[in-house]
Amino acid sequence: MPEPLLRLDDLTIAFDDVTVVDRLSITVNRGETLALVGESGSGKSVSALGAMSLLPPNARIEGRRRLGDTDLAGLSERGWRGLRGSRVGFVFQEPMTSLNPLHPIGKQIAETLRLHQGLTGKAARHRTRELLEQVRLPRAEELLDAWPHQISGGQRQRVMIAMAIANEPELLIADEPTTALDVTVQQEILALLAELRDAHGMGMLFITHDLNLVRRHADRICVMHHGQVQETGAVDEVFTRPRSPYTRLLMDAEPSGRPAAVENRAPLLQARGVGVSFQRPKRLFSRRPPPFEAVKPLDLTVALGETLGIVGESGSGKTTLALALLRLGQGRGEIDFDGARLDRLTGNDLRRQRRSLQVVFQDPYGSLSPRLPVFDIVSEGLRFHQPELPLAEVERRVRDTLREVGLPEACASRYPHEFSGGQRQRIAVARAIILEPRLVVLDEPTSALDRSVQKQLVELLRDLQARRRLSYLFISHDLAVVRAMAHRILVLKDGEVMEQGDCRQVLEHPTSDYTRALVAAAGLAPAD
Repeated sequence: MPEPLLRLDDLTIAFDDVTVVDRLSITVNRGETLALVGESGSGKSVSALGAMSLLPPNARIEGRRRLGDTDLAGLSERGWRGLRGSRVGFVFQEPMTSLNPLHPIGKQIAETLRLHQGLTGKAARHRTRELLEQVRLPRAEELLDAWPHQISGGQRQRVMIAMAIANEPELLIADEPTTALDVTVQQEILALLAELRDAHGMGMLFITHDLNLVRRHADRICVMHHGQVQETGAVDEVFTRPRSPYTRLLMDAEPSGRPAAVENRAPLLQARGVGVSFQRPKRLFSRRPPPFEAVKPLDLTVALGETLGIVGESGSGKTTLALALLRLGQGRGEIDFDGARLDRLTGNDLRRQRRSLQVVFQDPYGSLSPRLPVFDIVSEGLRFHQPELPLAEVERRVRDTLREVGLPEACASRYPHEFSGGQRQRIAVARAIILEPRLVVLDEPTSALDRSVQKQLVELLRDLQARRRLSYLFISHDLAVVRAMAHRILVLKDGEVMEQGDCRQVLEHPTSDYTRALVAAAGLAPAD
């Protein structure tokens, strides 16, 4: 008989007069993982934060909340301080913003040991090193004195897990712990969480929008939409016989279909021997070390109207290669673009060519100015490259472009913070295509989006490509999205090409061990 650990009955959360969670009832048993799934805005994270009284003062929380024999609704502030970090551990989505950039890693983990166990000095350092080894971080002794910015995203997430389990909690709340990580790192992190759950007998509340991860790593599932439970049950049962139309919608939301047909294979971009090296710092009284090769010399071609997918883990050189091809970063080699030697252009000649080369970045909220309305954001490049255009013509082109990416004209006067992640990414696409470019670099454009929004954006990009004969350089670690977008694929590891060729051929019959590992970790469903 399962032993209930966390029990929420009719949990209702409202901000002022707006109800965001409506009568949520769930149970997390000891030793099991309950996945709380749904799109952004469905109330997943708010439910977890509300259960632990971590919401701002204007939040109204109603309903019964129990952790074991403890009535959470009646806890004092002192009681909450003793419970959080001790009986309940948290792993948040973005470790870089959760970790303090002003303190080394060892000090941050030791802080929770001091607060809840009274450990200090050598005892705290020893226990901290043990925790880093427990989450399988290499060179644990060195990492004690490392800063958050000096380690990778996957390593930062392991540090967050070490902090969360430091006091052997009964309940672990993992809120989108793998969203921005590579597929192989995702599997490592989730396998580690499952191992720690079993070793410590914890219950785990796993919050995510990725149903592929839920299918492989959860015991039970609760589906939320607009703050309400749509259905709950064992993972196998829900995935085999979903009762809710919304659940079926989520399951059908994985990007699918084939990329737009290419009529003419005439090359638009050709790169020969393109590589990127960075000079390592020289230490006092020592010889200068050899440069670090971020991208080893490689050749690639992108045809007119074609999508070349570039895949690989973080640090493989994907974005570095793209910036070198765009002449936005240092690099060497020959770059032919639309009949011109891009690597030889300078000054005004290079600036004029940039109109045909545009970029859509991974984080639209970070790449869109929060101080400018949408009209100014979308029209900025147009006004720079074609200053002779009258205002009426600029306004017409902005309206037409917004309609083309599926946004209403009225949004031109609004600001980025007023839009969802998917809408902001559409604004970024509009900013790129208003200049009528020949090549668009898409740098992880879907990584932070829900699956249903990813599918919509993929369909939009394919439609724009077919109508405008655009060429894409599509950078991603999500192989399902790459398969739906790319004609050909180039696999990078540590700056070196592992293999390249027809996208479906490479993904279905990989020849390198590295590509096989990526495909296995992605758990790709059979191609349609």
